[in-house]
Amino acid sequence: MVVGLTDAELVLLGLVAERPRHGYDLETVIAERGVREWTALGFSSIYYVLNKLESRGLVSSERVSGRQKARRTYTLTSAGVAACVEGTRSALELVSPMHAPVLVGMANSPMLPPGQIAESLRRRREGVAGRVESMCAARAAQEPLEAFVGAIFDHGIAMLRAESAWIETILITLKERTMQTYDIKKERKDLYAPKPGDFEIVEVPPLGFLMIDGHGDPNTSTAYREAIEALYAVSYSVRAVTQTRLGKVHTVGPLEGLWSADDPEVFRTRDKSAWDWTMMIAQPDWITPELVDEALAAARKKHLPSLDLIRFERYAEGRSVQILHVGPYDDEARTLDRLHHEFLPANGLTLKGRHHEIYLSDARKTEPARLKTILRQPVST
Repeated sequence: MVVGLTDAELVLLGLVAERPRHGYDLETVIAERGVREWTALGFSSIYYVLNKLESRGLVSSERVSGRQKARRTYTLTSAGVAACVEGTRSALELVSPMHAPVLVGMANSPMLPPGQIAESLRRRREGVAGRVESMCAARAAQEPLEAFVGAIFDHGIAMLRAESAWIETILITLKERTMQTYDIKKERKDLYAPKPGDFEIVEVPPLGFLMIDGHGDPNTSTAYREAIEALYAVSYSVRAVTQTRLGKVHTVGPLEGLWSADDPEVFRTRDKSAWDWTMMIAQPDWITPELVDEALAAARKKHLPSLDLIRFERYAEGRSVQILHVGPYDDEARTLDRLHHEFLPANGLTLKGRHHEIYLSDARKTEPARLKTILRQPVST
């Protein structure tokens, strides 16, 4: 571009190059062609820019009728023609840096919460859509257009549509970030990812669970197998419903079990036929009874016999002692014996509530020696 020649000056030189024009004529053609969509050239600045061009010898002016109050008409000088030709060639070839204010906004967007960023971009998208509609209407109203005028409109419309597509991409990215998968094992490592070692005391807050009750040996009981099938079916159904309704995604939690018996000694002797159990899977805090009802309705298409036995409730344990057990389930007895007869008495603690196990490994795919199970026992002082 010619040194010292602004976009506004080059636009006016080009319009005057088409034919001699006065200020009102320039304002009319600027409005008709949507020039202000791509050049900062206000109505009040037209004469200011013309006067600058005339002072530089690029345009000349005269009052056509010779009267003092007649409109002043502007014509390009030979120097103006040369400047316009060079400026036009340079404008077509030069790839200029972008100075869109929206880029400043994006650069500063970390100052805003994600929700506000998305809301502002949605408003911008609406504004862009309005400008596209306006420019398309202006183009259609002036048909047939000279090729270069149509090209100007088409460029502006294409740029706006490209920006709209860019906004859509950003909004999708923001949504995906807010939809990052919730995994209780990662969010509550203190409760679901203890380090191997000795017993530790934890505070367990009330958590929501899908639950189902039963009795008998989990290795042979049909009711136990059907309960697990139903729990997982409903848990995955809850996951699908929440993603659709709330736009939130979570990893289905591990299987957990509450165990009890009229005679606690049966856990040491491993008399599993006498065990009472409540199998359960933890749910994120945003899960509501209404969402569970919807998930249950969807899961009933699978016709699982234990679906109607499932309930959703919050379970509070409070202060508890837990340890990560690695190995076969039947080896837990020795760890539980240490808990009951060594750790609890040494720390002035007594049993309170049901024995709780969290199964971090899939027993179908993991060899017994590598099974990881959290053993948890609510306690009181």
